[in-house]
Amino acid sequence: MDKNDLYKLTDEALLEQKKKMMKSKLWYSLSIGFLSGILVFGVVSWLLSSEKRFGILFPLLIPVFLIYKLAKTPNNNKELEAVLKERNLL
Repeated sequence: MDKNDLYKLTDEALLEQKKKMMKSKLWYSLSIGFLSGILVFGVVSWLLSSEKRFGILFPLLIPVFLIYKLAKTPNNNKELEAVLKERNLL
């Protein structure tokens, strides 16, 4: 959403956008935590296995890639937070 569009919104609409922002932050946090858990479990199970084959570690690149993509997503919420702060709605 463009910053000019945010200034046109009412206070109630801005608070709705804030709720959506909080849900998306929660979703990203849970997703990164879940993928990190998969990654840690995979590495620990590989370290504790009797046969240390490196081919087993290649599927663990998938959670690493997904964590990178989730962490790198553009943060469009900064504009919304600025408008909320200007209107003292935080």
